[in-house]
Amino acid sequence: MPPKVASTKGAIKVRTGDDENAVETLDGHEEYIPGLENKQLLKPENQLKLTETELKEEITQVLTANNPHAPHNIVRWNFKESQYKPIANIDQIVIHFSMDSNLIHCESEEAKIQMRMQGDEDDTSDRLGSTAGASVRSAARSHSSARVRGDDTKSSASEIDIEEDDAPEEEEEKSGSKVDVEVKGRDATPVPSHEQATTQKRAPKEKKLTNQFNFSERGAQTYNYPVRDRSTITEPPPRANFSGMVTQWEIYDSYQEDFARQQAEKQKEQKKTITVKKEVEVKKKKANLAGELIGDSIEMIAPAVKILERMVNQNTFDDISQDFKYYEDQSDEFRDQEGSLLPLWTFTLEKVKKMAITALCWSPKYMDLFGVSHGSYDYTKQGGGGVLLLYTLKNPSYPEYILDTTSGIMSLDIHPEYPYLITMGFFDGNVGVYNIMENKEQLACMSSSNTQKHTDTVWQVKWQPEDLDGNLNFYSVSSDGVVVVWTLIKNELGFQKVIHLIMKELITEGPNGTQLITLGSGVTFDFHPMKQHLFLVGTQEGKVHFCSKYHSHAFIDTYDAHHMAIYRVAWNPYHPKIFITCSEDWTIKIWDQTTNSREPMFTFDLGSSVGDVAWAPYSSTVFAAVTGDGKVCVYDLNVNKFEPLCEQVLTSKKRTKLTHIAFNPKHPIIIASDDRGTVICLKLSPNLRKKPKEKKTQEVLKPEEKEAMRIEYEYQKLEKLLQMVRQGDEKAKRKPVAAKAATKATEAKKNE
Repeated sequence: MPPKVASTKGAIKVRTGDDENAVETLDGHEEYIPGLENKQLLKPENQLKLTETELKEEITQVLTANNPHAPHNIVRWNFKESQYKPIANIDQIVIHFSMDSNLIHCESEEAKIQMRMQGDEDDTSDRLGSTAGASVRSAARSHSSARVRGDDTKSSASEIDIEEDDAPEEEEEKSGSKVDVEVKGRDATPVPSHEQATTQKRAPKEKKLTNQFNFSERGAQTYNYPVRDRSTITEPPPRANFSGMVTQWEIYDSYQEDFARQQAEKQKEQKKTITVKKEVEVKKKKANLAGELIGDSIEMIAPAVKILERMVNQNTFDDISQDFKYYEDQSDEFRDQEGSLLPLWTFTLEKVKKMAITALCWSPKYMDLFGVSHGSYDYTKQGGGGVLLLYTLKNPSYPEYILDTTSGIMSLDIHPEYPYLITMGFFDGNVGVYNIMENKEQLACMSSSNTQKHTDTVWQVKWQPEDLDGNLNFYSVSSDGVVVVWTLIKNELGFQKVIHLIMKELITEGPNGTQLITLGSGVTFDFHPMKQHLFLVGTQEGKVHFCSKYHSHAFIDTYDAHHMAIYRVAWNPYHPKIFITCSEDWTIKIWDQTTNSREPMFTFDLGSSVGDVAWAPYSSTVFAAVTGDGKVCVYDLNVNKFEPLCEQVLTSKKRTKLTHIAFNPKHPIIIASDDRGTVICLKLSPNLRKKPKEKKTQEVLKPEEKEAMRIEYEYQKLEKLLQMVRQGDEKAKRKPVAAKAATKATEAKKNE
């Protein structure tokens, strides 16, 4: 094995001057190197000159991992809070370079090929390095004899650090291709000659593949527990020898005895089962008799218990009952025709406090009874199902009827002639009918996917008069863009489409010349009070379609009513040409069907989303609406055509929205609902329910004649108001025409 060569790895300081050139090695000796006489440092002309204090001054800089170009105002939509929220965590990573790589097993064929190729490259590099190293060491040996020692303080030239890295000692030992270099110093050792180094055999060198899995096998030995044997000796069982002679009659007799014994055991078991069955039947009969007695007793006292409950509630809410019957707000005389709403009862139930009220409907026969449907307008909260409640003013503490459904109830309507029949529309597209008289906890009939149904939410249902065959029927409108009539035939629902809400402006042609039709989303509809075959449909796109039952392929007329979804459309109960709409775009509009223009007669901006609007049953000019900010607004066009007579906040919480409103057909009260499962009953003040005074001649008339005169009066009152608005519009149109004519006349005179 050749001796080790002293390593000269480190920095060499070179000093240059006028009279001396020397090299100072790491061991402190100086070595003269020729050719460095004319080398000098080049300084740029604009280099900043610093003093010693400035050079010694420490400047601290803080480096952070934050990207200065990363945006800090990124927001994302939060579906839970329904608003945009900024993102707290911002990605600060900036990728400058990326490259995909792969890993191969070290024992695979591909890995062996790479190892061979890498070994060949190392051999060639070693051979080239050995020849270059020999030439460098020979030059250094020639100049090592001449050494010049000088004083370091006298040299004015700068020091240049030159780093020279020698190969590791292990490689020198293995390769043996290094030349014989003689270095004089403290740690210098003799080196073999070049011929001796070349004659040595090169040891094989194993190269490890970088970034490869290098598997190794390891063994471990666990502790072996000692084996123990245990043995026991038991006593042998007793044995006995038996022998005898067996004949056929003995075998026969033994079989007969065994058969008789089995038959006796079966008879005993049958007797036991019969006695047990009799005892069970006797117990059941006793329980049934007791249950029937209890059920009969409860049914017998149920009416009395209901009357007693109402008496207790009447005593509890006596002050509210007195206000409902007799209280009149005397301050209306000093309010300059403004009115107020007096809160009466509040209807709520613990199980529906977190559910929104989706529909309200008064019973047309029992004026103290009204229905409330519960569901959810949120598409992500439909797992709780729906609830139908029927309240009465005689018992505000608890509903009269409760019906739970598997899907949320989004609409309901009570039959005008048969008030025990209630139709409902569900969130999943089904419709159903509930019969109160059956007193069951299930629907009398319901649609299904087998008998056809809507493919989207049913937003409104409405009963209609019986058809020519005498069958009950009702209509429904859904977001799938179809109006459907349902017919009740023997507790089954017949399905028939009336009209498709086609959006003509969005009809496009397909690749084969076919037309691609887009349907609008129906939200609300209302039938004409006098012509039942005519009806209006409001859509989510803000349009109102005037339709007929007899024309299922086209609309009679279409109004571009609003910019957002229409929540309610309703005909005026006294005027056959006037209807009202409310929308999410904060507006209420009153339309006249007789005018050719597509502009509304009246427009009211309420400053918030309008959830519902309803005409008053006692006047043709009074209507009320509820808004998303919890307000109830009551208007009377005969008194004020611009502002409401009453605007009152009902909700105490900011996020609570009012959803629906309904006038009582007989009493001067209204009910309003919110999205927290609460219904509030309010009484109208005298200024909000003014009626015409009866003349002395009307006292002799019959009730039918009085009602006809009242209807005619309400019609003329609204028609007179509309005539004033129409005349104002005509004058406004004539003014530009007259102005143009006057300008033309003045120009003609100037020309003359």
